[in-house]
Amino acid sequence: MNIFADIRARVIEALETMTEAGTLPHGLSFEAVTVEPPRDPAHGDMATNAAMVLAKPAQKKPRDIAEALATELAADPRIDLAEVAGPGFLNLRLAPSVWRDVLGAVLSEGTAYGRSDLGQGRRVNVEYVSANPTGPLHVGHTRGAVFGDALASLLDYAGHDVTREYYINDGGAQVDVLARSVYLRYLEAHGQEVAFEDGTYPGDYLIGVGQALKDKVGDSYLGQGEEVWLEDVRVFATEAMLDLIRTDLKSLGVEMDVFYSEKSLYGTGRIEAALESLDAKGLIYEGVLEPPKGKVPEDWEPREQTLFRSTQYGDDVDRPVKKSDGAWTYFAPDIAYHYDKVSRGFDELIDIFGADHGGYVKRMKAAVAALSDGDVPLDVKLTQLVKLYKNGEPFKMSKRAGTFVTLSDVVEQVGPDVTRFHMLTRKNDAPLDFDFDKVTEQSKDNPVFYVQYAHARIRSVLRRCEAEGIEEIGPNLSDPAEIAVAKSLAEWPRLVEIAARNHEPHRVAFYLYDLAQAFHALWNRGNDVPGLKFYQEGDPEATAAKIALPRAVAVVISAGLGILGVTPVEEMR
Repeated sequence: MNIFADIRARVIEALETMTEAGTLPHGLSFEAVTVEPPRDPAHGDMATNAAMVLAKPAQKKPRDIAEALATELAADPRIDLAEVAGPGFLNLRLAPSVWRDVLGAVLSEGTAYGRSDLGQGRRVNVEYVSANPTGPLHVGHTRGAVFGDALASLLDYAGHDVTREYYINDGGAQVDVLARSVYLRYLEAHGQEVAFEDGTYPGDYLIGVGQALKDKVGDSYLGQGEEVWLEDVRVFATEAMLDLIRTDLKSLGVEMDVFYSEKSLYGTGRIEAALESLDAKGLIYEGVLEPPKGKVPEDWEPREQTLFRSTQYGDDVDRPVKKSDGAWTYFAPDIAYHYDKVSRGFDELIDIFGADHGGYVKRMKAAVAALSDGDVPLDVKLTQLVKLYKNGEPFKMSKRAGTFVTLSDVVEQVGPDVTRFHMLTRKNDAPLDFDFDKVTEQSKDNPVFYVQYAHARIRSVLRRCEAEGIEEIGPNLSDPAEIAVAKSLAEWPRLVEIAARNHEPHRVAFYLYDLAQAFHALWNRGNDVPGLKFYQEGDPEATAAKIALPRAVAVVISAGLGILGVTPVEEMR
């Protein structure tokens, strides 16, 4: 049940009736007609912009359309009042029976309440994390992992066929640096003193990898040049890092469907095939780029390169895919990777990058538009930085990692549920402060506690009722605080579709906080008005009529937390 969609359907039906009656001209599009909560709740339960958006194409005054529409809607038993406001907005007040029906729908549908067929089974690839396999995931990857995983779950909940994918950046020189770093730990495992220089990775996490390499090959690499061991150690080290990354992700509750290797694109003809596809469309050429902004002529050496005409698809400049020496640029394998995604039949692609990849967005969108002839949209989401604090002070770097705070550092401090929820308390492109003390404090100012506390309170009441054999019966909603909670539940299906359509899982976290706030307000009101308590001492029948509402709240909180990847708690300790 989606009461907003149901009432919108009734509005469209009324507009069609008005068209047949000659009140509106034929041929109008009703696509822009919306039904949503009014900005001011005092104006009603819902508002429609129908008269405002139809006035110009209908060549009528919006207020005239609104008044005729109000007359049509007045016959609907679900609508108590249809009132024209201002120049032509139409505010609707719904009958009390509507809110009882919402509770009935929640309880009968369970966690399926709010699920949508918005996606209609469209295949969506969500690529996220995709860190270089050179060490453990850091806190920036944590935010991307949480955001990507919650977005994938949200899209699945809204009817999409979702694939979670990790792109392994194992094709560049950084993996050679990793291999050399592991080799130093290998020498160390043999008792030799080593020095980490030339950008090698000094983190303690490679100590065990060096020992494992020693256990595997013994002393066969001692005293040998890179031509003997580099490729083998590269493969060994990459697999070890991927095992570490998978473990880190699992600790956060993230499991990928696909791990795709960048290295698999090299020497297999896949890069060439992708570029040939673009070349066949006249989009690859040999040329010389203008100097980058801020460069004076003496700092710039013009070189002929192989370029992609990305400006034809909205980019600022054309982009090189092959250097003057014949080597691929970093962009070339990324084009090939997205060509592979398009070839796998996805209807939509979503890439989640860190904020430092902002300059990459236009070129990647241009490439996908060119490769798919505009049929496959690519949405790139950037996750901003996370600032860590403890006791009001910046959180120190991890000795184990050497240079950064790791995902496992964060999860070990506060657990996966707190980590995931708090990472979604801001929109992905807004900076996020993560204070280890504040995210675990038990107060209204801590969203994860506030939502979990609502669920725990409900479970405490329901356990008591279950022990006494009390089962809910048709709810009796009389107090404004009870109706406010029911109205909040009614918004859940609409919220899911808005969040899914805009790729904004943080909206789910915001909604859950608002629902918890409405619930706690009702709970606290019961302290002043005993008749509003969910458990009515000595009156099982009255209790049975009260517990439908909290049970419905628990259902929606569980569904929402499930999208965020957070486990609802049964009791607070």
